[in-house]
Amino acid sequence: MSQRRKFLKQGTAAMMSLPFISFDPKKDWSIAPLQTYASKDEAYWKMVRKQFPLKEGQTYFNNGTMGPTPGYVLDKMFDHMMHWNVEAATVDYKNGSGPELLTGYFPYEELRTKLGKIINCDFKEISLTQNATFGMNYVGMGLDLKEGDELLNTNQEHGGGFGAWQLLAKRKGCVYKQATMPEPANDPQEIVDAIFKEVTPMTKVIAVPHIISGFGTVMPVKEICAEAKKRGIFTILDGAQCVGQIPVDVKDIGCDAYYSSLHKWLLAPAGSGLLYINKDVVGDIWTTIASYNWDNQDDHGFRLMQNGTGNAGLMAGYEAAVDFFNTIGHDVWLGRVKELGKYLRDGLKEMNHVTFYSSTNETMAAGITTYGVEGMSGPELQKYMWEKERLQPRSVGSKMLRHSVHIYNSKEEIDRALQLVKGLG
Repeated sequence: MSQRRKFLKQGTAAMMSLPFISFDPKKDWSIAPLQTYASKDEAYWKMVRKQFPLKEGQTYFNNGTMGPTPGYVLDKMFDHMMHWNVEAATVDYKNGSGPELLTGYFPYEELRTKLGKIINCDFKEISLTQNATFGMNYVGMGLDLKEGDELLNTNQEHGGGFGAWQLLAKRKGCVYKQATMPEPANDPQEIVDAIFKEVTPMTKVIAVPHIISGFGTVMPVKEICAEAKKRGIFTILDGAQCVGQIPVDVKDIGCDAYYSSLHKWLLAPAGSGLLYINKDVVGDIWTTIASYNWDNQDDHGFRLMQNGTGNAGLMAGYEAAVDFFNTIGHDVWLGRVKELGKYLRDGLKEMNHVTFYSSTNETMAAGITTYGVEGMSGPELQKYMWEKERLQPRSVGSKMLRHSVHIYNSKEEIDRALQLVKGLG
């Protein structure tokens, strides 16, 4: 037997030995109980937890990377995929079902309208994308930038948050710059000052995160955008960590563009993103991918969605995730995320051997908390929590651990994490 065949055989055997939890499409994943339960007490949140096919005995604290998808959403995806396969012969362009099946030719006005209500904009200002990186690139590559134009990021960008701007610097001869953020950040004005310290008359774009991925810092984006507007600078915000974690009102913020990955805090399936571009500036941004409606001047959001055949089942899940969010309620959902995040931080603040890298200013914090423990590296701490209590936060760099809490988590789970950290002091 060749080495390759031996490897494949051993790998297959190893995978077969792993515990596998299958999704049961026959289970009733109805969200009706969430609609009728009056009080939003701990009993209610236990009911919410049952909506997630998470494995018992394990606790997921890494929502900042990927949110688990509710059973209701998975069920809608499964049903949609089965429908289009079983009823393939009934697809008829006469009733408009053909374009919907092909996704990239369908405007999804109802879904975009629902999203517009969440972030406060007209549906025609929203494009459905695959993720935040796509949104950033659609805007960056569509801007009319010239040699010498300055593009400003921060030094705390997610890896996907600076690629487009570095590419444009290399391709068009633009100047790429980074503003150095305070660490930890507890004063909004200090952040504003750090950004505009790097601004010159040649600065054309300020592209910064709304929430810093690694630290969970909620940035003073309204103040940043207001000052940028005075100077005629285009603003684009990385909201990958935001929609579903904190309130997002793009009109109040005053940004020119905003993008997000909804497979994180809105708990949509992977491949669900949005891009907002203010109607006053969108006409100046070129389409990056062109298809049938590439020059649609009535619906600019749809114009920027021309990406051909996609995954129709995914889009069904995307809309189901938005419906799941709306069923629980905007304020209730976001309030619970904030409550759990503060509960964790309050517990950690009592421990002298803990160092905060996240903001301890609660106006600048939400569901993400990043910290370190004296005498342990981030990877060591992550391993320790898994081995002791099957808790799964995520190490960040060499010395930090990032906890992301969400509506499917409980205070009891957070207590177990706090007890472990306390025992290391």
